[in-house]
Amino acid sequence: MRGANQSSVSEFLLLGLSRQPQQQQLLFVLFLSMYLATVLGNLLILLAISMDSRLHIPMYFFLCSLSFVDVCFSSTTVPKMLADHIFGSQTISFSGCLMQMYFVFMFVDMDNFLLAVMAYDRFVAICHPLHYSAKMTHQLCALLVTGSWVISNLNVLLHTLLMAQLSFCADNAIPHFFCDVTVLLKLSCSDTHLNEMMILTEGALIMIIPFVCILVSYIHITCAVLRVPSTKARWKAFSTCGSHLAVVSLFYGTIIAVYFNPSSSHSSEKDTTATVMYTVVTPMLNPFIYSLRNRDLKRALGRVGYKSTFAIPSAGTNPPPHFLLSLAILFHTFKSQAKCHLFLH
Repeated sequence: MRGANQSSVSEFLLLGLSRQPQQQQLLFVLFLSMYLATVLGNLLILLAISMDSRLHIPMYFFLCSLSFVDVCFSSTTVPKMLADHIFGSQTISFSGCLMQMYFVFMFVDMDNFLLAVMAYDRFVAICHPLHYSAKMTHQLCALLVTGSWVISNLNVLLHTLLMAQLSFCADNAIPHFFCDVTVLLKLSCSDTHLNEMMILTEGALIMIIPFVCILVSYIHITCAVLRVPSTKARWKAFSTCGSHLAVVSLFYGTIIAVYFNPSSSHSSEKDTTATVMYTVVTPMLNPFIYSLRNRDLKRALGRVGYKSTFAIPSAGTNPPPHFLLSLAILFHTFKSQAKCHLFLH
């Protein structure tokens, strides 16, 4: 087995989702629209949470972290694909491919852990409401998010180092729009049993343990809510969890379909469809799912829109130019992630 630096393949070709020119143009417009919706939607959530002091609580701190991760998640794959279409270049270096794979699956793991942390937060809020403030302290929230980052990086580093030891001898065409681990394993001319075993064991544990925590949390939540005599109170409790359950179902359904089956059972069409779902569609839908089902967040977003339109002063009596509004919103957006952490101090 040769090391990666001795491999005859120094770069890969990302073939994208289609080789038909008309389909490529349609996919370019579609992915550009979805990426802009992802970035705008998640940044608006970051902005709304950062500007509304009433949302500086653990539930929205975790949602703020999830939105930040989703923006980074989409940004690791879609801009590269769009740039390849514009400049007509489909190549990516071996090191660049490994780096892209690293960040893609680091953010997948982060989504995984944050969804579990958010489920635990709902469990404490609904099942132990009187002890919520004592249990969900600022220090615990910071520890949960920081621990998620650490474990995610260590897990992905292991799989990236194992991938770097494989040899790629001839075929360097990746029938995908990013460097996916399942495709790279198929292209390798080395023995990939260790890589597959680690994905199906250690990688599976990283995904399954948070998923089990989510299931256990919602079992307790369901039991607690069913004991409430008021139908209105039951509906209110379930409605606070509905958006989270929708995101969990979409995220885990596609992940399990792609990565936790033997490679022999994979087909490129099914894998591509599933990966598009969790890399592009899920980060785009998250802000819509959470904002449409959350009254507090909708009110905060409404206040952001109102302030952006009417509350920003301008010189003289004329309304502020649109580009000044954009600059003001952009300035607050870049500070939003830092402001989300203010309640921790």
